[in-house]
Amino acid sequence: VQLVESGGGLVQPGGSLRLSCASSRNIFDFNSMGWYRQAPGKQRELVATINVGGVTKYADSVKGRFFISRSGAEKTVSLQMTTLKPEDTGIYSCTARILSYDNWGPGTQVPVAA
Repeated sequence: VQLVESGGGLVQPGGSLRLSCASSRNIFDFNSMGWYRQAPGKQRELVATINVGGVTKYADSVKGRFFISRSGAEKTVSLQMTTLKPEDTGIYSCTARILSYDNWGPGTQVPVAA
């Protein structure tokens, strides 16, 4: 499985950004897909996930600001990020789980700064 993220880049506080993750495999083969992030000097944390049934889950810190979606036809999962804050800065990585195995993309950087 190959996962490739795109859409990262510098954004000002209050701005929006859309990340996409392209999968080499049918996304409905996965039990779930999602986004994690790692801020400088911090541990990686869950941002949002979506399972095969379409149920979504968000970190409390991003609820109401970030929205995860998917496209089976395009084999992608996306993360729409709005009202970005400096604390949203980090490397955002896409993940896809099959049974108990997690596949990861290389990540894309999202710096939020004026």
